[in-house]
Amino acid sequence: MKIEEVSSKGNAVLEEVRKAIVGKDEVLKLILTTILADGHILLEDLPGLAKTLMAKSFATALGVRFKRVQFTPDLLPSDILGVSVFNQKTLEFEFKKGPIFTNILLA
Repeated sequence: MKIEEVSSKGNAVLEEVRKAIVGKDEVLKLILTTILADGHILLEDLPGLAKTLMAKSFATALGVRFKRVQFTPDLLPSDILGVSVFNQKTLEFEFKKGPIFTNILLA
């Protein structure tokens, strides 16, 4: 893919996300850059300042899956990774994926 195509598609994604997020252009550009670089993002901000909305908006604009994990004191590893469940009809264990098996995970 040529740089012009990446730039065009990146701008299209930013325009779509800007429909939901106002006033955070620099942060949105940094998030898109990190996504393109296949990196990880740590969003730190005060409560109620659209961190979840940003993550959901990028997932929607990119057409990928979004999941959220709320870290509470009673959280177990299986709550994040998933669990094997016995299916009585097939007499086999089936793995039920946890929220970590997604494209964008907000923790």
